[in-house]
Parts: sequence; C-alpha cells; structure tokens
Amino acid sequence: MGRAISYIWTAEGWLYLAVVIDLFSRRVIGWAASDRMKKDLAIRALDMAVRLRNPVPGCIFHSDRGSQYCSHDFRKKLLAHGVQASMSGKGNCFDNAAVEAFFKSLKAEWLWRQNWPTRRQATAAIFQYINGFYNPRRRHSYLGGISPLAFEARVA
Repeated sequence: MGRAISYIWTAEGWLYLAVVIDLFSRRVIGWAASDRMKKDLAIRALDMAVRLRNPVPGCIFHSDRGSQYCSHDFRKKLLAHGVQASMSGKGNCFDNAAVEAFFKSLKAEWLWRQNWPTRRQATAAIFQYINGFYNPRRRHSYLGGISPLAFEARVA
C-alpha cells in the first residue's frame, strides 16, 4: 500500500485529501478528506483501506515522512493490523511515485480549472472520480492498459 496527502483549494479554504493505493493493482482502496491535515485524516483513510482489504500480517504500508504517518496513533493502528511501516527517504520525492501520479491525474483530469465553492462539493467530485472513473475505467499503462478493477478481476 502507498499513501500521501494532497491539497485542493475551495472558496472555504484548503481541502486535504489522503489516499491509500494498492500498489499491485493501482486501485484506490482508502481515502479521506478534511479541512485539517492531522493524523485523523491519515487514520480514516487507513481504516477504509483495512476494511476493504483486510491486509495479511506483514503487508507493507509505504508513505512519505509526513507527521501524520509518524504519529503514535497512526503507527499504533498499523501495528494493530500487523502492517509494517515503510517511509520515503529524506528528500526523496520519487519514492512514493504511484500515489503522486494519482494526485496528478486527479487534478489534471477532474479538478483542474474547476471552482469549488465548498469543501463538500470538492469531496463529492473526488468521490465521483475515484469510484466512477479512476478505479473502474481509467486505463493504466502499468496494468497493460486496463483499469484497476479490471486488473483485479483478471488476476482473481
């Protein structure tokens, strides 16, 4: 699993988005949005991913070095699920490339040149992008030109 946090501007202020991506299928398996970039944002995204995937002990959770992922509560949550933490090297922005590529796609394909009056509207658009386009329909060269859900169905 890989994860990071991105920022989306709305008329109400910043909306922070945390995602968890299955690095095998490139599927977004957990996400959360909030007006605050705190540890609970990362924990809510992780909780969604755990409910969907029920990871086996030893599963690796890769993230950047954000304070949310270094927090005691987040690390305790990983430990409770038997998930091993892995973090980017200091100053290595390419170490979490799959998640950063997702954020680039989200912004370029869905959010760019949009004005979001409220955080709620931006969150609804993100939900639609993830569940209506990215996971079921967006093609990935890494997956042989098919979507994450199609890839998972093929390998199941």
